[in-house]
Parts: sequence; C-alpha cells; structure tokens
Amino acid sequence: MQTYGYARVSSQEQHEDRQIFALHERGVPSGDIFIDKQSGKDFNRTAYMRMVEKLKSGDVIYITSIDRLGRNYEEIQNWWRILTKEKRVDIVVIDMPLLDTRVYKDLIGTFLSDIVLQILSFVAQNERENIRKRQAEGIAAAKARGVRFGRPSKKLPDDFGELASQWERREIKLGAMLKLCNMSRSTFYVKLREHKLSSV
Repeated sequence: MQTYGYARVSSQEQHEDRQIFALHERGVPSGDIFIDKQSGKDFNRTAYMRMVEKLKSGDVIYITSIDRLGRNYEEIQNWWRILTKEKRVDIVVIDMPLLDTRVYKDLIGTFLSDIVLQILSFVAQNERENIRKRQAEGIAAAKARGVRFGRPSKKLPDDFGELASQWERREIKLGAMLKLCNMSRSTFYVKLREHKLSSV
C-alpha cells in the first residue's frame, strides 16, 4: 500500500503551505505529494494525472478538501467514482472525517459517505459560482467608476497620420515604421485601422 497526497492552488501567486502541512501531519512523505498550481477553471492538472497513473489498488490518497478533486459537482462525483471504484483506492478528505473510505466500508457508512459527498460537491460548485458572480459584479462596478483593465493603450505619435500615409505610399518600410511608432506589427495594424475609422 502506497500513500499519496494531492494539493492544488488556483495561481502561481498562491501558496500551498497549509495543504502541505496538513498532508505531512498525516504522514505523507514530501516525495509522494503532487502539487498543481492552476485554476479550477482550466483544470489541466498535470501533477494530478501523474499521481493517478501511479495508483494501485489499496493505495490511499489524502486531500485537504473535496474541491481539490474537481471544479464542479459532476467532476467531483466522477473522480470519486474513478478513484474508489475503478482504481480501487481509498480517499481521505482531511477537513471532512466522514469522507474517509478506509473507515466506512459497511452499507450504512457507504450510504452516509455518498450523501456527504453529494452535499459537499454541490456546495463546492455553488461557492465557485458565487465567487465568479462576485468577481463579475466587482469588475462591472469598477468599470462604472472608470477603472480600466488590461494593458494601457499605446500612445500614438503625434504625427502618426502622416507616418501612416508615408508608409502607404511606400516611402517608409514597415520595420522603420514600427520603430518610429514603438509598436509591434499587430499593434500597428490595429492602430492603423482605428486611425482610419476615426478619420472617416
């Protein structure tokens, strides 16, 4: 029997220290902890998939919370089934002792675990949707206050119109034009189109 731990954080800036500490407390060696740093939205979890490939019947996986398994209700349920039924491994959810498949093997225990799993996976999805809604509302409110998102727009040279005309007459080569305007090729074409539309 092999013991593994899985941790996931939503971005490179977030730290997985709390999850790692909890896994170490359960005796999971550092070399058997798999960590992904990316959002639940993308969920291309390379470390997670490497761990799944290693799993053998009877192994144990520790996770700190149920939402480490998936980004929504269906995905959490699906991975629980794959791990426990197909891979035949045990799962221990640290922050929810009822979700410990090593302990509750009888019919009533399995029934209770299934109910708790369904409730928690629903709650995890609902919380993610609420976070997304709050973010959208926050962005909308910020835009209403005049806050601008993304990179600041490139300032055009004062003589951009004349330079563009010279470029169109082939008096200036594209490379020289890009240097004069301090822009990439794609930005130049966008600005040229905007300039023509504003001049109509």
